[in-house]
Amino acid sequence: MTPANPTPLWQPDADRIARAQITRFQAWAAERHGAPAEGGYPALHRWSVDELDTFWKAVTEWFDVRFSTPYTRVLGDRSMPGAEWFPGATLNYAEHALRASAARPDEPALLAVDETHEPRPVTWAELRRQVGSLAAELRALGVRPGDRVSAYVPNIPQAVVALLATAAVGGVWTSCAPDFGARSVLDRFQQVEPVVLFTVDGYRYGGKEHDRREIVAELRRELPTLRAVVHIPLLGTDTPEGALEWSDLTSADTEPVFEQVPFDHPLWVLYSSGTTGLPKAIVQSQGGILIEHLKQIGLHCDLGPEDRFFWYTSTGWMMWNFLVSGLLTGTTIVLYDGSPGHPDTGAQWRIAERTGATLFGTSAAYVMACRKAGVHPGRDHDLSRVHCVATTGSPLPPDGFSWLHDEVRDDLWIASVSGGTDVCSCFAGAVPTLPVYIGELQAPCLGTDLQSWDPGGRPVVGEVGELVVTNPMPSMPIRFWNDPDGSRYHDSYFDMYPGVWRHGDWITVTSRGSVVIHGRSDSTLNRQGVRMGSADIYEAVERLPEVKESLVIGIEQPDGGYWMPLFVHLAPGAALDEDLVHRIKQTIREQLSPRHLPDEIIEVPGIPHTLTGKRIEVPVKRLLQGTPLEKAVNPGSIDDLDLLHFYEDLARKRA
Repeated sequence: MTPANPTPLWQPDADRIARAQITRFQAWAAERHGAPAEGGYPALHRWSVDELDTFWKAVTEWFDVRFSTPYTRVLGDRSMPGAEWFPGATLNYAEHALRASAARPDEPALLAVDETHEPRPVTWAELRRQVGSLAAELRALGVRPGDRVSAYVPNIPQAVVALLATAAVGGVWTSCAPDFGARSVLDRFQQVEPVVLFTVDGYRYGGKEHDRREIVAELRRELPTLRAVVHIPLLGTDTPEGALEWSDLTSADTEPVFEQVPFDHPLWVLYSSGTTGLPKAIVQSQGGILIEHLKQIGLHCDLGPEDRFFWYTSTGWMMWNFLVSGLLTGTTIVLYDGSPGHPDTGAQWRIAERTGATLFGTSAAYVMACRKAGVHPGRDHDLSRVHCVATTGSPLPPDGFSWLHDEVRDDLWIASVSGGTDVCSCFAGAVPTLPVYIGELQAPCLGTDLQSWDPGGRPVVGEVGELVVTNPMPSMPIRFWNDPDGSRYHDSYFDMYPGVWRHGDWITVTSRGSVVIHGRSDSTLNRQGVRMGSADIYEAVERLPEVKESLVIGIEQPDGGYWMPLFVHLAPGAALDEDLVHRIKQTIREQLSPRHLPDEIIEVPGIPHTLTGKRIEVPVKRLLQGTPLEKAVNPGSIDDLDLLHFYEDLARKRA
């Protein structure tokens, strides 16, 4: 638990608070919509959830959302699942993403960076022209509103152009990164039956070229609904037979035509990690994503036309979609295609410097890797333009906060944020006008009634509980693909507390209103009624230089006992001797809780992850409980399937 009144690590000064867009929004909403003029962010947040309809109406007005036909009301139906947003309204996401091209045609919309670290700009005018050309070609190919358009491409400008052209014609975008194998891609794309596939011939990562032409050929064979395949020659190879050449489709000087679609028209399909069964195909709407991302990027991230937005991501992770939405606020977005640690661990800081990034987003794991590697970003790079470093993917440990503060600069806004693919946004995280406390997310986001609930459905403060959201958010899925009766959608979020979204994370809401994330609630450690998130264990154990990574599992035994092994992947040259075992246990005992000492500490050849980099706790737990591998996990969703055989063998020996 966090102390009752720790000293903030960072506090925004009066000038920064006054300049923040969220401050100006509050004053304007007080004048126009009855929002509280006093009380700062806590008062604004309370109003945003108490007066949900008024708040979202205010967001659409503040950001000048263009409805080509007006809405009849903000919320037609508030019930979850199934909330109905802005019935009657029509609009287009891509139209809003390209609005800045009118005022700033020659400024960069995109800065593309590869492992050479040389930024290549794409202007707003050029982006708009390419989108217009490609949208016209998609229509000529017969792509109609609702048709699915898929992409097997890295984080390159062509991916952004293809997404926006798809949205412009009312198509439904879906993408996978080219490091995904054929089976993983087909598990996703076969569900949605795409009519167009954008592909690269390969990609560069870690200084090497990776040829993907054979996988592309397999995708073409196994996706019978395809009417067209578009070849992007990233490695310079010839266009395969029967495929179209990217440059041929994007060379015309064509003004884009934006299909005006209903507010809840599908924009894209994202996929959950899918560690068991096929990945969930999560459908989000044009209007819902538009207004949620305007709120999140404009108000919470405080980004506008003067900013440059860099988040290390791939097209297989929702953060890529979120990054593209930086265009909605007229912000220049930085696309990095390559290894996060090439040619050395400090590579991302170099990119932030060379692109003039004002908000640099990365993973908590990268921050901790930099700390372990002795990287000194503030000393070695000019990061004076970086006003915020944001992290997600897993909770940023307290040591990560301190390291960023000490090694980047002491006047740094550190935003640890938490959300999910499920909403393609954040539940809690960045607020430019609030202080930052070590180990804590600043606050729940506007319009999000985030609470911590006990098993009986009662809100708790200062105690660990389930992360729930008690009101609808516009970017919640409109449905899952191939879930005709909605049962899989319902069971994923609304099974435990009817009508209330349960996300599957353990959190503490502090008395100050900040939020602490403890890890997944379905893999939480529960010893003698004392619950602890796995993230707390990792944060403590991985401070030891010998421990490269760890995985902790708590398993209820048939006799009522509880077995809690800690698996450790050691750094090169380290050995799991008595001294290291003692220091691991001492670390957990002193920093966390003597109740949560592992029963065994077991060295493993590696820790398995999903393709988006999350440790897979629940499938390992199922393997150790005796579930066969093929039922415990979807093999196509794992980064290294061979690692799972170790846990499978261990379960066999224990049985």
